[in-house]
Amino acid sequence: MSQKPKKEGLHRNVWVASGTSFLTDISSDMLVTVLPLFLANVLGVRIWAVGAVEGLADTTASVLKLYSGWMSDRMRTRKWFAVTGYAISALAKPFYYIASSWGAVAAIRWGDRLGKGVRTAPRDALIADSTPANRRGLAFGLHRAADTGGAVVGLLITVWIVRQSQGSSLLLQEATFRKLVLWSLLPAFLGVIVLAAGAKDISTTSTKSRRPTIRVKGLGRGFAAFAACSVLFELGNSADAFLVLRAQERGLSVVGVLWILIAFNVVYSLISTPAGALADRVSRKWMLFAGWCVYAGVYLGFALAESATHVVGLYIVYGIYHGLVAGAARAMVADLVPADLRGTAYGTYGAVVGLVSLPASVLAGVLWEGLGDWGGFGPGAPFAFGAATAVLAAVILVVAVPDGPAEQSIPEPGH
Repeated sequence: MSQKPKKEGLHRNVWVASGTSFLTDISSDMLVTVLPLFLANVLGVRIWAVGAVEGLADTTASVLKLYSGWMSDRMRTRKWFAVTGYAISALAKPFYYIASSWGAVAAIRWGDRLGKGVRTAPRDALIADSTPANRRGLAFGLHRAADTGGAVVGLLITVWIVRQSQGSSLLLQEATFRKLVLWSLLPAFLGVIVLAAGAKDISTTSTKSRRPTIRVKGLGRGFAAFAACSVLFELGNSADAFLVLRAQERGLSVVGVLWILIAFNVVYSLISTPAGALADRVSRKWMLFAGWCVYAGVYLGFALAESATHVVGLYIVYGIYHGLVAGAARAMVADLVPADLRGTAYGTYGAVVGLVSLPASVLAGVLWEGLGDWGGFGPGAPFAFGAATAVLAAVILVVAVPDGPAEQSIPEPGH
Protein backbone atom coordinates (compact mmCIF):
# COMPACT_ATOMS: atom_id res chain seq x y z
CA MET A 1 0.00 0.00 0.00
CA SER A 2 1.41 3.40 -0.95
CA GLN A 3 2.11 5.97 1.75
CA LYS A 4 0.58 9.39 2.09
CA PRO A 5 3.16 12.12 1.51
CA LYS A 6 4.38 13.89 4.63
CA LYS A 7 3.20 17.44 5.06
CA GLU A 8 6.69 18.76 5.71
CA GLY A 9 8.33 17.30 2.63
CA LEU A 10 7.82 16.07 -0.89
CA HIS A 11 6.69 12.49 -1.45
CA ARG A 12 9.33 9.84 -2.06
CA ASN A 13 8.03 9.39 -5.61
CA VAL A 14 9.18 12.92 -6.48
CA TRP A 15 12.71 12.16 -5.26
CA VAL A 16 12.83 8.74 -6.96
CA ALA A 17 11.55 10.11 -10.28
CA SER A 18 14.08 12.93 -9.98
CA GLY A 19 16.90 10.46 -9.31
CA THR A 20 15.93 8.39 -12.33
CA SER A 21 15.80 11.47 -14.54
CA PHE A 22 19.21 12.55 -13.22
CA LEU A 23 20.79 9.24 -14.19
CA THR A 24 18.97 9.03 -17.52
CA ASP A 25 20.06 12.51 -18.52
CA ILE A 26 23.68 11.72 -17.70
CA SER A 27 23.39 9.02 -20.32
CA SER A 28 21.24 10.90 -22.83
CA ASP A 29 23.27 14.11 -22.90
CA MET A 30 26.47 12.19 -23.54
CA LEU A 31 24.91 11.24 -26.88
CA VAL A 32 22.10 13.60 -27.87
CA THR A 33 24.18 16.77 -27.65
CA VAL A 34 26.83 15.41 -30.04
CA LEU A 35 24.41 13.49 -32.26
CA PRO A 36 23.83 16.40 -34.70
CA LEU A 37 27.62 16.77 -34.93
CA PHE A 38 27.98 13.04 -35.63
CA LEU A 39 25.37 13.31 -38.37
CA ALA A 40 26.86 16.44 -39.94
CA ASN A 41 30.60 15.93 -39.33
CA VAL A 42 31.00 12.14 -39.60
CA LEU A 43 28.12 10.99 -41.81
CA GLY A 44 27.90 14.14 -43.92
CA VAL A 45 24.15 14.55 -43.50
CA ARG A 46 22.58 17.81 -44.72
CA ILE A 47 20.98 20.26 -42.28
CA TRP A 48 17.38 19.48 -43.29
CA ALA A 49 17.99 15.76 -42.72
CA VAL A 50 19.32 16.46 -39.21
CA GLY A 51 16.04 18.25 -38.56
CA ALA A 52 14.09 15.32 -39.97
CA VAL A 53 15.87 12.84 -37.67
CA GLU A 54 15.09 14.92 -34.57
CA GLY A 55 11.57 15.79 -35.67
CA LEU A 56 10.63 12.20 -36.48
CA ALA A 57 11.95 11.03 -33.11
CA ASP A 58 9.98 13.67 -31.19
CA THR A 59 6.82 13.01 -33.18
CA THR A 60 7.01 9.30 -32.36
CA ALA A 61 7.36 10.08 -28.68
CA SER A 62 4.44 12.46 -28.83
CA VAL A 63 1.94 9.96 -30.21
CA LEU A 64 2.89 7.41 -27.57
CA LYS A 65 2.56 9.97 -24.76
CA LEU A 66 -1.12 10.22 -25.64
CA TYR A 67 -1.79 6.50 -25.34
CA SER A 68 0.49 5.76 -22.41
CA GLY A 69 -1.08 8.58 -20.40
CA TRP A 70 -4.57 7.40 -21.26
CA MET A 71 -3.70 3.81 -20.37
CA SER A 72 -2.21 4.85 -17.04
CA ASP A 73 -5.53 6.53 -16.19
CA ARG A 74 -7.54 3.56 -17.39
CA MET A 75 -5.44 0.97 -15.53
CA ARG A 76 -4.90 3.27 -12.51
CA THR A 77 -1.15 2.68 -12.53
CA ARG A 78 1.72 5.01 -13.43
CA LYS A 79 4.88 3.34 -12.18
CA TRP A 80 5.26 0.38 -14.55
CA PHE A 81 4.47 2.41 -17.65
CA ALA A 82 7.27 4.77 -16.63
CA VAL A 83 9.67 1.91 -15.86
CA THR A 84 8.94 0.28 -19.22
CA GLY A 85 9.60 3.52 -21.07
CA TYR A 86 12.95 4.09 -19.39
CA ALA A 87 13.93 0.48 -20.12
CA ILE A 88 13.11 0.83 -23.83
CA SER A 89 15.33 3.91 -24.10
CA ALA A 90 18.17 2.19 -22.29
CA LEU A 91 17.98 -0.84 -24.57
CA ALA A 92 18.09 1.36 -27.70
CA LYS A 93 21.33 3.16 -26.80
CA PRO A 94 23.86 0.34 -27.43
CA PHE A 95 22.89 0.27 -31.11
CA TYR A 96 24.45 3.71 -31.64
CA TYR A 97 27.80 1.93 -31.39
CA ILE A 98 27.28 0.21 -34.75
CA ALA A 99 25.28 2.93 -36.54
CA SER A 100 26.94 3.94 -39.82
CA SER A 101 24.20 5.76 -41.75
CA TRP A 102 21.70 8.50 -41.04
CA GLY A 103 18.88 5.99 -41.52
CA ALA A 104 20.32 3.77 -38.78
CA VAL A 105 20.72 6.76 -36.47
CA ALA A 106 17.13 7.77 -37.19
CA ALA A 107 15.87 4.29 -36.33
CA ILE A 108 17.82 4.17 -33.07
CA ARG A 109 16.74 7.67 -32.13
CA TRP A 110 13.18 6.58 -32.90
CA GLY A 111 13.55 3.67 -30.46
CA ASP A 112 15.00 5.94 -27.79
CA ARG A 113 12.15 8.43 -28.13
CA LEU A 114 9.62 5.60 -28.23
CA GLY A 115 10.71 4.91 -24.66
CA LYS A 116 10.32 8.57 -23.79
CA GLY A 117 6.83 8.52 -25.25
CA VAL A 118 5.86 5.58 -23.07
CA ARG A 119 7.25 7.00 -19.83
CA THR A 120 6.71 10.76 -19.82
CA ALA A 121 2.97 11.18 -19.24
CA PRO A 122 2.65 8.43 -16.58
CA ARG A 123 5.76 9.74 -14.78
CA ASP A 124 4.45 13.32 -14.75
CA ALA A 125 1.05 12.07 -13.59
CA LEU A 126 2.76 10.09 -10.81
CA ILE A 127 4.51 13.25 -9.62
CA ALA A 128 1.24 15.20 -9.75
CA ASP A 129 -0.63 12.41 -7.94
CA SER A 130 2.03 12.42 -5.21
CA THR A 131 1.97 16.18 -4.61
CA PRO A 132 -0.73 18.54 -3.30
CA ALA A 133 -1.77 21.30 -5.70
CA ASN A 134 0.00 24.07 -3.80
CA ARG A 135 3.39 22.31 -4.14
CA ARG A 136 3.30 20.99 -7.70
CA GLY A 137 5.35 23.84 -9.10
CA LEU A 138 8.08 23.01 -6.58
CA ALA A 139 7.87 19.27 -7.30
CA PHE A 140 8.12 19.67 -11.07
CA GLY A 141 10.81 22.32 -10.69
CA LEU A 142 12.87 19.96 -8.51
CA HIS A 143 12.39 17.14 -11.00
CA ARG A 144 13.52 19.36 -13.86
CA ALA A 145 16.52 20.55 -11.83
CA ALA A 146 17.58 16.94 -11.24
CA ASP A 147 17.05 16.13 -14.92
CA THR A 148 19.18 19.09 -15.94
CA GLY A 149 21.78 18.35 -13.28
CA GLY A 150 22.21 14.96 -14.90
CA ALA A 151 22.75 16.74 -18.20
CA VAL A 152 25.56 18.78 -16.62
CA VAL A 153 27.28 15.65 -15.32
CA GLY A 154 26.84 13.89 -18.66
CA LEU A 155 28.29 16.86 -20.53
CA LEU A 156 31.28 17.09 -18.18
CA ILE A 157 32.02 13.43 -18.85
CA THR A 158 31.60 14.12 -22.57
CA VAL A 159 34.07 17.02 -22.45
CA TRP A 160 36.64 14.81 -20.73
CA ILE A 161 36.20 12.00 -23.27
CA VAL A 162 36.32 14.37 -26.26
CA ARG A 163 39.47 16.09 -24.99
CA GLN A 164 41.12 12.73 -24.34
CA SER A 165 40.14 11.39 -27.75
CA GLN A 166 40.57 14.32 -30.13
CA GLY A 167 41.73 17.42 -28.26
CA SER A 168 40.24 20.71 -29.46
CA SER A 169 39.34 19.59 -32.98
CA LEU A 170 36.59 21.61 -34.63
CA LEU A 171 34.79 18.51 -35.98
CA LEU A 172 33.58 15.45 -34.09
CA GLN A 173 35.43 12.21 -34.91
CA GLU A 174 33.78 8.81 -35.28
CA ALA A 175 35.93 7.02 -32.67
CA THR A 176 35.00 9.66 -30.09
CA PHE A 177 31.29 9.12 -30.64
CA ARG A 178 31.62 5.33 -30.32
CA LYS A 179 33.44 5.73 -27.00
CA LEU A 180 30.71 8.02 -25.70
CA VAL A 181 28.10 5.36 -26.51
CA LEU A 182 29.86 2.81 -24.28
CA TRP A 183 30.21 5.24 -21.39
CA SER A 184 26.52 6.17 -21.57
CA LEU A 185 25.15 2.69 -20.89
CA LEU A 186 25.74 2.35 -17.13
CA PRO A 187 23.71 5.39 -15.96
CA ALA A 188 20.92 4.53 -18.43
CA PHE A 189 20.31 1.09 -16.95
CA LEU A 190 20.92 2.25 -13.37
CA GLY A 191 18.12 4.81 -13.77
CA VAL A 192 15.66 2.04 -14.68
CA ILE A 193 16.60 0.08 -11.56
CA VAL A 194 16.14 3.10 -9.26
CA LEU A 195 12.60 3.77 -10.51
CA ALA A 196 11.58 0.11 -10.43
CA ALA A 197 12.82 -0.34 -6.88
CA GLY A 198 11.83 2.99 -5.36
CA ALA A 199 8.54 4.28 -6.80
CA LYS A 200 5.01 3.44 -5.65
CA ASP A 201 1.68 4.09 -7.35
CA ILE A 202 -0.63 6.59 -5.64
CA SER A 203 -4.40 6.18 -5.60
CA THR A 204 -6.37 9.37 -6.22
CA THR A 205 -9.99 10.25 -5.67
CA SER A 206 -11.80 12.92 -7.61
CA THR A 207 -14.88 15.01 -7.12
CA LYS A 208 -16.13 13.43 -10.34
CA SER A 209 -15.86 9.89 -11.65
CA ARG A 210 -15.51 9.40 -15.38
CA ARG A 211 -14.10 7.10 -17.95
CA PRO A 212 -10.72 8.34 -19.24
CA THR A 213 -10.90 10.00 -22.63
CA ILE A 214 -8.19 10.73 -25.16
CA ARG A 215 -10.03 13.66 -26.68
CA VAL A 216 -8.71 17.16 -26.05
CA LYS A 217 -12.31 18.38 -25.93
CA GLY A 218 -13.06 16.02 -23.06
CA LEU A 219 -10.36 17.67 -20.97
CA GLY A 220 -11.99 21.11 -20.93
CA ARG A 221 -11.74 24.39 -22.77
CA GLY A 222 -8.98 25.76 -20.59
CA PHE A 223 -6.73 22.81 -21.33
CA ALA A 224 -7.59 22.94 -25.04
CA ALA A 225 -6.68 26.63 -25.19
CA PHE A 226 -3.37 25.99 -23.44
CA ALA A 227 -2.57 23.13 -25.81
CA ALA A 228 -3.45 25.26 -28.84
CA CYS A 229 -1.19 28.18 -27.98
CA SER A 230 1.57 25.71 -27.03
CA VAL A 231 1.30 24.15 -30.50
CA LEU A 232 1.79 27.58 -32.05
CA PHE A 233 4.82 28.17 -29.85
CA GLU A 234 6.33 24.79 -30.76
CA LEU A 235 5.93 25.46 -34.47
CA GLY A 236 8.87 27.85 -34.18
CA ASN A 237 10.68 25.84 -31.51
CA SER A 238 12.84 23.63 -33.72
CA ALA A 239 15.10 20.95 -32.25
CA ASP A 240 18.01 22.19 -30.12
CA ALA A 241 20.24 20.44 -32.65
CA PHE A 242 19.98 23.65 -34.68
CA LEU A 243 21.38 25.67 -31.78
CA VAL A 244 24.34 23.29 -31.62
CA LEU A 245 24.91 23.60 -35.37
CA ARG A 246 24.57 27.40 -35.14
CA ALA A 247 27.24 27.45 -32.41
CA GLN A 248 29.59 25.41 -34.58
CA GLU A 249 28.77 27.58 -37.60
CA ARG A 250 29.81 30.64 -35.56
CA GLY A 251 33.25 29.06 -34.99
CA LEU A 252 33.04 27.01 -31.77
CA SER A 253 34.93 23.69 -31.58
CA VAL A 254 33.29 20.49 -30.30
CA VAL A 255 34.72 21.11 -26.82
CA GLY A 256 33.59 24.75 -27.00
CA VAL A 257 30.05 23.68 -27.87
CA LEU A 258 30.04 21.24 -24.96
CA TRP A 259 31.20 23.90 -22.49
CA ILE A 260 28.42 26.30 -23.44
CA LEU A 261 25.92 23.44 -23.12
CA ILE A 262 27.26 22.80 -19.62
CA ALA A 263 26.80 26.49 -18.76
CA PHE A 264 23.28 26.39 -20.21
CA ASN A 265 22.34 23.35 -18.13
CA VAL A 266 23.88 24.74 -14.93
CA VAL A 267 21.75 27.87 -15.27
CA TYR A 268 18.70 25.78 -16.17
CA SER A 269 19.19 23.55 -13.13
CA LEU A 270 19.76 26.43 -10.70
CA ILE A 271 16.69 28.33 -11.90
CA SER A 272 14.21 25.43 -12.13
CA THR A 273 13.50 24.73 -8.45
CA PRO A 274 13.09 28.34 -7.21
CA ALA A 275 11.12 29.22 -10.35
CA GLY A 276 8.86 26.21 -9.79
CA ALA A 277 8.30 27.26 -6.18
CA LEU A 278 7.55 30.81 -7.35
CA ALA A 279 4.95 29.39 -9.75
CA ASP A 280 3.11 28.03 -6.69
CA ARG A 281 2.78 31.58 -5.30
CA VAL A 282 2.13 33.65 -8.43
CA SER A 283 0.20 33.11 -11.65
CA ARG A 284 1.59 30.17 -13.59
CA LYS A 285 0.18 31.67 -16.77
CA TRP A 286 2.21 34.84 -16.30
CA MET A 287 5.32 32.79 -15.50
CA LEU A 288 4.91 31.08 -18.86
CA PHE A 289 4.27 34.40 -20.57
CA ALA A 290 7.53 35.77 -19.16
CA GLY A 291 9.39 32.63 -20.19
CA TRP A 292 8.08 32.71 -23.75
CA CYS A 293 9.05 36.37 -24.09
CA VAL A 294 12.58 35.54 -22.93
CA TYR A 295 12.64 32.74 -25.49
CA ALA A 296 11.61 35.15 -28.25
CA GLY A 297 14.48 37.45 -27.32
CA VAL A 298 16.97 34.57 -27.28
CA TYR A 299 15.92 33.24 -30.67
CA LEU A 300 16.04 36.72 -32.18
CA GLY A 301 19.56 36.93 -30.76
CA PHE A 302 20.53 33.65 -32.39
CA ALA A 303 19.20 34.98 -35.69
CA LEU A 304 21.43 38.05 -35.43
CA ALA A 305 24.48 36.47 -33.71
CA GLU A 306 27.75 37.44 -35.36
CA SER A 307 30.32 35.69 -33.18
CA ALA A 308 30.93 32.79 -30.80
CA THR A 309 30.78 35.27 -27.89
CA HIS A 310 27.21 36.18 -28.82
CA VAL A 311 26.27 32.49 -28.90
CA VAL A 312 27.74 31.91 -25.42
CA GLY A 313 25.72 34.75 -23.89
CA LEU A 314 22.52 33.66 -25.62
CA TYR A 315 22.87 30.10 -24.35
CA ILE A 316 23.07 31.41 -20.77
CA VAL A 317 19.82 33.34 -21.19
CA TYR A 318 18.30 30.30 -22.90
CA GLY A 319 18.92 28.39 -19.66
CA ILE A 320 16.95 31.06 -17.78
CA TYR A 321 14.02 30.58 -20.16
CA HIS A 322 13.94 26.82 -19.60
CA GLY A 323 14.19 27.24 -15.83
CA LEU A 324 11.26 29.66 -15.79
CA VAL A 325 8.85 27.42 -17.69
CA ALA A 326 9.89 23.89 -16.64
CA GLY A 327 7.84 23.56 -13.46
CA ALA A 328 5.11 26.06 -14.33
CA ALA A 329 4.06 24.34 -17.57
CA ARG A 330 3.69 20.88 -16.05
CA ALA A 331 1.95 22.21 -12.96
CA MET A 332 -0.46 24.17 -15.15
CA VAL A 333 -1.54 21.04 -17.00
CA ALA A 334 -2.48 19.46 -13.66
CA ASP A 335 -4.34 22.64 -12.65
CA LEU A 336 -6.51 22.64 -15.77
CA VAL A 337 -7.86 19.07 -15.61
CA PRO A 338 -9.49 16.78 -13.01
CA ALA A 339 -7.28 14.44 -10.98
CA ASP A 340 -8.54 11.23 -12.61
CA LEU A 341 -7.59 12.50 -16.09
CA ARG A 342 -4.07 13.71 -15.37
CA GLY A 343 -2.35 10.91 -17.24
CA THR A 344 -4.55 11.52 -20.26
CA ALA A 345 -3.93 15.26 -20.00
CA TYR A 346 -0.14 14.94 -19.88
CA GLY A 347 -0.25 12.46 -22.74
CA THR A 348 -2.57 14.59 -24.84
CA TYR A 349 -0.54 17.73 -24.20
CA GLY A 350 2.68 15.95 -25.13
CA ALA A 351 1.09 14.50 -28.24
CA VAL A 352 -0.49 17.62 -29.71
CA VAL A 353 2.61 19.70 -28.97
CA GLY A 354 5.09 17.06 -30.06
CA LEU A 355 3.34 16.30 -33.33
CA VAL A 356 4.52 19.73 -34.42
CA SER A 357 8.17 18.73 -33.84
CA LEU A 358 8.65 17.08 -37.23
CA PRO A 359 7.27 19.93 -39.38
CA ALA A 360 8.96 22.49 -37.11
CA SER A 361 12.39 20.87 -37.41
CA VAL A 362 12.11 20.16 -41.14
CA LEU A 363 10.90 23.73 -41.71
CA ALA A 364 13.87 25.04 -39.73
CA GLY A 365 16.26 23.02 -41.88
CA VAL A 366 14.64 24.22 -45.09
CA LEU A 367 14.67 27.85 -43.94
CA TRP A 368 18.36 27.49 -43.09
CA GLU A 369 19.70 25.51 -46.05
CA GLY A 370 16.86 25.27 -48.53
CA LEU A 371 15.70 22.20 -50.40
CA GLY A 372 16.57 21.06 -53.89
CA ASP A 373 17.35 24.04 -56.11
CA TRP A 374 16.11 26.53 -53.52
CA GLY A 375 18.90 27.86 -51.30
CA GLY A 376 16.93 28.93 -48.27
CA PHE A 377 17.34 32.15 -46.24
CA GLY A 378 20.48 31.29 -44.26
CA PRO A 379 21.33 30.21 -40.67
CA GLY A 380 19.46 33.07 -39.00
CA ALA A 381 16.10 32.38 -40.63
CA PRO A 382 14.73 29.54 -38.42
CA PHE A 383 15.54 31.53 -35.28
CA ALA A 384 13.79 34.68 -36.52
CA PHE A 385 10.73 32.57 -37.31
CA GLY A 386 10.84 31.01 -33.84
CA ALA A 387 10.97 34.42 -32.18
CA ALA A 388 7.88 35.55 -34.09
CA THR A 389 5.78 32.49 -33.24
CA ALA A 390 6.79 32.74 -29.57
CA VAL A 391 5.54 36.33 -29.30
CA LEU A 392 2.24 35.45 -30.94
CA ALA A 393 1.77 32.38 -28.73
CA ALA A 394 2.51 34.42 -25.58
CA VAL A 395 -0.20 36.92 -26.46
CA ILE A 396 -2.76 34.16 -27.08
CA LEU A 397 -1.77 32.51 -23.78
CA VAL A 398 -2.66 35.62 -21.81
CA VAL A 399 -5.92 36.18 -23.63
CA ALA A 400 -7.31 32.64 -23.90
CA VAL A 401 -5.99 30.49 -21.02
CA PRO A 402 -7.50 30.69 -17.50
CA ASP A 403 -5.59 30.58 -14.23
CA GLY A 404 -6.34 28.17 -11.40
CA PRO A 405 -7.40 24.54 -10.96
CA ALA A 406 -10.14 22.81 -12.89
CA GLU A 407 -11.93 21.68 -9.75
CA GLN A 408 -12.90 23.75 -6.73
CA SER A 409 -11.54 21.09 -4.43
CA ILE A 410 -8.57 19.06 -5.53
CA PRO A 411 -7.93 16.18 -3.15
CA GLU A 412 -4.47 15.53 -1.79
CA PRO A 413 -2.88 12.17 -2.60
CA GLY A 414 -4.40 9.31 -0.69
CA HIS A 415 -3.38 5.78 0.19
